[in-house]
Amino acid sequence: MKENADYSVQRCDDGKYRWRYELDMWKNPSILILIFKIFFWVCIGIWGFMIILTLIEDGWNLDKIWDTSLPFLILIGVFTVIALISYAIVAAMYGGKYIVLFEMDEKGVNHCQINAQAMRARKLGIITAAAGVATGNLTTAGIGATSASRSSMYTSFDNVRSVQCHKHRNLIKVNERFFKNQVYVRDEDFDFVYEYIKSHCPKIR
Repeated sequence: MKENADYSVQRCDDGKYRWRYELDMWKNPSILILIFKIFFWVCIGIWGFMIILTLIEDGWNLDKIWDTSLPFLILIGVFTVIALISYAIVAAMYGGKYIVLFEMDEKGVNHCQINAQAMRARKLGIITAAAGVATGNLTTAGIGATSASRSSMYTSFDNVRSVQCHKHRNLIKVNERFFKNQVYVRDEDFDFVYEYIKSHCPKIR
Protein backbone atom coordinates (compact mmCIF):
# COMPACT_ATOMS: atom_id res chain seq x y z
CA MET A 1 0.00 0.00 0.00
CA LYS A 2 1.35 3.43 -0.84
CA GLU A 3 1.87 6.07 1.79
CA ASN A 4 -0.35 9.07 1.22
CA ALA A 5 -0.54 11.93 3.68
CA ASP A 6 -3.66 13.48 2.16
CA TYR A 7 -5.87 10.52 3.18
CA SER A 8 -7.31 9.89 -0.28
CA VAL A 9 -8.89 6.51 -1.01
CA GLN A 10 -6.30 3.75 -0.74
CA ARG A 11 -6.44 0.03 -1.32
CA CYS A 12 -4.74 -1.48 1.72
CA ASP A 13 -2.77 -4.66 2.21
CA ASP A 14 -5.86 -6.53 3.46
CA GLY A 15 -7.75 -5.73 0.26
CA LYS A 16 -10.01 -3.09 1.80
CA TYR A 17 -10.32 0.47 0.61
CA ARG A 18 -9.83 3.06 3.34
CA TRP A 19 -9.97 6.81 3.49
CA ARG A 20 -10.28 9.55 6.05
CA TYR A 21 -12.73 12.40 5.69
CA GLU A 22 -12.96 15.56 7.76
CA LEU A 23 -16.44 17.05 7.50
CA ASP A 24 -16.51 20.80 8.08
CA MET A 25 -19.55 21.06 10.34
CA TRP A 26 -19.87 24.80 9.73
CA LYS A 27 -19.91 24.61 5.93
CA ASN A 28 -21.45 21.20 5.23
CA PRO A 29 -24.98 20.89 6.72
CA SER A 30 -25.41 17.15 6.09
CA ILE A 31 -25.55 16.13 9.77
CA LEU A 32 -27.90 19.00 10.66
CA ILE A 33 -30.18 18.13 7.74
CA LEU A 34 -30.30 14.50 8.91
CA ILE A 35 -31.32 15.60 12.43
CA PHE A 36 -34.11 17.78 11.08
CA LYS A 37 -35.39 15.06 8.74
CA ILE A 38 -35.64 12.51 11.55
CA PHE A 39 -37.49 14.91 13.83
CA PHE A 40 -39.72 16.18 11.02
CA TRP A 41 -40.99 12.74 10.06
CA VAL A 42 -41.55 11.77 13.70
CA CYS A 43 -43.63 14.92 14.17
CA ILE A 44 -45.55 14.33 10.93
CA GLY A 45 -46.39 10.80 12.03
CA ILE A 46 -47.66 11.88 15.44
CA TRP A 47 -49.51 14.88 13.94
CA GLY A 48 -51.16 12.66 11.32
CA PHE A 49 -52.32 10.21 13.99
CA MET A 50 -53.79 13.05 16.09
CA ILE A 51 -55.56 14.52 13.06
CA ILE A 52 -57.13 11.14 12.29
CA LEU A 53 -58.42 10.93 15.88
CA THR A 54 -59.77 14.48 15.60
CA LEU A 55 -61.58 13.67 12.35
CA ILE A 56 -63.09 10.54 13.88
CA GLU A 57 -64.34 12.41 16.93
CA ASP A 58 -65.35 15.77 15.43
CA GLY A 59 -65.54 15.28 11.69
CA TRP A 60 -64.18 17.91 9.30
CA ASN A 61 -64.02 20.73 11.85
CA LEU A 62 -61.34 23.24 10.85
CA ASP A 63 -61.21 24.83 14.30
CA LYS A 64 -60.53 21.46 15.94
CA ILE A 65 -57.95 20.58 13.28
CA TRP A 66 -56.18 23.90 13.89
CA ASP A 67 -56.29 23.41 17.67
CA THR A 68 -54.65 20.01 17.16
CA SER A 69 -52.04 21.32 14.72
CA LEU A 70 -50.94 24.46 16.58
CA PRO A 71 -48.97 22.65 19.34
CA PHE A 72 -47.00 20.77 16.69
CA LEU A 73 -46.12 23.99 14.85
CA ILE A 74 -44.92 25.49 18.12
CA LEU A 75 -42.96 22.32 18.90
CA ILE A 76 -41.23 22.40 15.51
CA GLY A 77 -40.28 26.04 16.05
CA VAL A 78 -38.91 25.37 19.53
CA PHE A 79 -36.99 22.32 18.34
CA THR A 80 -35.48 24.26 15.45
CA VAL A 81 -33.98 26.80 17.85
CA ILE A 82 -32.78 24.12 20.29
CA ALA A 83 -31.30 22.01 17.48
CA LEU A 84 -29.37 24.94 16.00
CA ILE A 85 -27.94 25.92 19.39
CA SER A 86 -27.09 22.31 20.28
CA TYR A 87 -25.50 21.71 16.88
CA ALA A 88 -23.35 24.82 17.27
CA ILE A 89 -22.20 23.67 20.72
CA VAL A 90 -21.33 20.16 19.51
CA ALA A 91 -19.57 21.54 16.43
CA ALA A 92 -17.51 23.83 18.65
CA MET A 93 -16.62 20.89 20.94
CA TYR A 94 -15.46 18.91 17.90
CA GLY A 95 -13.37 21.85 16.69
CA GLY A 96 -15.75 22.24 13.76
CA LYS A 97 -14.69 18.88 12.31
CA TYR A 98 -16.49 15.52 12.19
CA ILE A 99 -13.63 13.11 11.49
CA VAL A 100 -14.45 9.74 9.97
CA LEU A 101 -12.48 6.76 8.73
CA PHE A 102 -14.24 4.65 6.10
CA GLU A 103 -13.52 1.02 5.28
CA MET A 104 -14.97 -0.56 2.16
CA ASP A 105 -14.69 -3.91 0.43
CA GLU A 106 -16.85 -6.02 -1.86
CA LYS A 107 -19.24 -6.89 0.97
CA GLY A 108 -19.95 -3.50 2.53
CA VAL A 109 -18.82 -0.19 3.91
CA ASN A 110 -18.05 0.79 7.49
CA HIS A 111 -18.36 4.35 8.84
CA CYS A 112 -16.08 4.79 11.89
CA GLN A 113 -16.24 8.02 13.87
CA ILE A 114 -13.01 9.34 15.32
CA ASN A 115 -13.40 12.15 17.85
CA ALA A 116 -12.49 13.33 21.32
CA GLN A 117 -15.18 11.14 22.88
CA ALA A 118 -13.67 8.08 21.21
CA MET A 119 -10.23 9.04 22.49
CA ARG A 120 -11.42 9.25 26.06
CA ALA A 121 -13.46 6.06 25.80
CA ARG A 122 -10.84 3.78 24.29
CA LYS A 123 -7.41 5.35 24.41
CA LEU A 124 -5.49 2.30 23.34
CA GLY A 125 -7.43 1.84 20.11
CA ILE A 126 -7.24 5.48 19.13
CA ILE A 127 -3.47 5.52 19.76
CA THR A 128 -3.21 2.64 17.30
CA ALA A 129 -5.35 4.55 14.80
CA ALA A 130 -3.34 7.73 15.27
CA ALA A 131 -0.09 5.85 14.77
CA GLY A 132 -1.40 4.34 11.56
CA VAL A 133 -2.56 7.70 10.21
CA ALA A 134 0.71 9.38 11.19
CA THR A 135 2.74 6.79 9.30
CA GLY A 136 0.39 6.66 6.34
CA ASN A 137 -0.59 3.07 7.18
CA LEU A 138 -4.39 3.10 6.89
CA THR A 139 -4.57 -0.64 7.53
CA THR A 140 -3.26 -0.03 11.05
CA ALA A 141 -5.41 3.08 11.35
CA GLY A 142 -8.50 1.14 10.34
CA ILE A 143 -7.96 -1.57 12.93
CA GLY A 144 -7.37 0.99 15.65
CA ALA A 145 -10.27 3.20 14.64
CA THR A 146 -12.70 0.29 14.55
CA SER A 147 -11.85 -0.68 18.11
CA ALA A 148 -11.69 2.91 19.38
CA SER A 149 -14.68 4.38 17.64
CA ARG A 150 -17.48 5.70 19.75
CA SER A 151 -19.80 4.81 16.92
CA SER A 152 -19.39 2.50 13.96
CA MET A 153 -22.04 2.07 11.28
CA TYR A 154 -21.68 -0.90 8.94
CA THR A 155 -23.76 -1.42 5.82
CA SER A 156 -23.82 -4.72 3.95
CA PHE A 157 -24.19 -4.15 0.21
CA ASP A 158 -26.53 -7.13 -0.03
CA ASN A 159 -29.11 -5.23 2.03
CA VAL A 160 -28.91 -1.89 0.21
CA ARG A 161 -32.13 -0.78 -1.49
CA SER A 162 -30.96 2.55 -2.93
CA VAL A 163 -27.87 4.72 -3.30
CA GLN A 164 -28.25 8.51 -3.45
CA CYS A 165 -25.62 10.92 -4.72
CA HIS A 166 -25.17 14.41 -3.23
CA LYS A 167 -21.88 15.38 -4.78
CA HIS A 168 -22.14 19.06 -3.82
CA ARG A 169 -22.02 17.90 -0.17
CA ASN A 170 -19.47 15.13 -0.79
CA LEU A 171 -22.13 12.71 0.42
CA ILE A 172 -23.29 9.27 -0.72
CA LYS A 173 -26.35 7.91 1.07
CA VAL A 174 -26.34 4.12 1.25
CA ASN A 175 -29.86 3.12 2.21
CA GLU A 176 -31.15 -0.13 3.64
CA ARG A 177 -34.84 -0.56 4.41
CA PHE A 178 -34.66 0.79 7.97
CA PHE A 179 -31.15 2.18 8.08
CA LYS A 180 -29.21 4.86 6.20
CA ASN A 181 -25.44 5.15 6.19
CA GLN A 182 -23.78 8.42 5.18
CA VAL A 183 -20.54 8.02 3.27
CA TYR A 184 -18.39 11.12 2.79
CA VAL A 185 -15.79 11.25 0.01
CA ARG A 186 -13.46 13.94 -1.28
CA ASP A 187 -14.07 15.37 -4.75
CA GLU A 188 -11.22 13.54 -6.45
CA ASP A 189 -12.39 10.10 -5.24
CA PHE A 190 -16.13 10.67 -5.25
CA ASP A 191 -16.99 9.13 -8.63
CA PHE A 192 -14.90 6.02 -7.97
CA VAL A 193 -16.50 5.32 -4.58
CA TYR A 194 -20.01 6.05 -5.86
CA GLU A 195 -19.66 3.70 -8.83
CA TYR A 196 -18.00 1.02 -6.68
CA ILE A 197 -20.84 1.05 -4.17
CA LYS A 198 -23.53 0.96 -6.89
CA SER A 199 -21.83 -1.88 -8.73
CA HIS A 200 -21.70 -4.03 -5.57
CA CYS A 201 -25.34 -3.55 -4.48
CA PRO A 202 -27.31 -6.28 -6.30
CA LYS A 203 -30.76 -5.09 -5.20
CA ILE A 204 -30.53 -1.69 -6.87
CA ARG A 205 -29.79 -3.02 -10.36
